[in-house]
Amino acid sequence: MTQEARLKRVRMMADYQFGKGAGAVLFDDDAKFLLSKTKRIRQVHSGGERIATVRARDGFFTLSMEGARRLHGHLKAPAMRVSVVDDAVPFVAKGKTAFCKHVISVDPEIRAMEEILVTDKDDKLIATGQLVLSPREILCSTQGAAVLVRNGVDRDDKEDKDEE
Repeated sequence: MTQEARLKRVRMMADYQFGKGAGAVLFDDDAKFLLSKTKRIRQVHSGGERIATVRARDGFFTLSMEGARRLHGHLKAPAMRVSVVDDAVPFVAKGKTAFCKHVISVDPEIRAMEEILVTDKDDKLIATGQLVLSPREILCSTQGAAVLVRNGVDRDDKEDKDEE
């Protein structure tokens, strides 16, 4: 598969997962691909940074913080977002789980197990992760995890937590 074909494929995948135009925003023309032993796309890098990893189990992307920043700038609030209270921001920014009791708003269009952006009340990006429950369940619940955070803006290491 050629570089152009891989780029077209990942852009199409991102458009499907995150909405029209997301692929072009996430993946520049200079994108580099890290392939698995079976020659499948495993990671996408751009500008020397990892942008996204393809989950082997379902073929969807997990985002690095750079990928999340690019997507955050592209999507209008509240799309693909969960917002948390100010008290939870320092913990979530360090990569800790965002709990239901700390959520103040959630995009009603997202579904459980989707890759989402976590923001503060002013829509400042603080983390990226996987939604655990449906938006309705999160807003009705006062306990339990809402988002399993993969990367936070204040995390020291740059690799995904639990990218499988």
